[in-house]
Amino acid sequence: MASLSHAQAASVAHPLPRSRPKQKPKPRTRPRAKARARGGILWIAIGGILLAGVVFVNVAVLQLNLSLDSSNTERSKLLAENAALQTEYSRLVSSPRVNAAAAKQGLVYKDPSQYGYVNLATK
Repeated sequence: MASLSHAQAASVAHPLPRSRPKQKPKPRTRPRAKARARGGILWIAIGGILLAGVVFVNVAVLQLNLSLDSSNTERSKLLAENAALQTEYSRLVSSPRVNAAAAKQGLVYKDPSQYGYVNLATK
């Protein structure tokens, strides 16, 4: 039987070792890393643009506040000047001063009860 087993062994083909299918080479991680880096740079640029916009708006608001402050200062000065002019006007229009100026020109105050009226509306 040994010969039979040798004969069988000779006639039976030994299975060939399986060859593994070639795996596709993995792509390098560098392109992905570059894509990630580009994405990061893009986000940094977007953030920088947004921050620049915020700074621009803040500068514009500060300039408006400065112009508003100068306008308020000018308004306060004008109100004070108007008050001073109104005081001087009141002093100049005062009754004793007007009466003295009229007396110098020969104008004299008369009592309103001494006036006589003529009715021109006669039919």
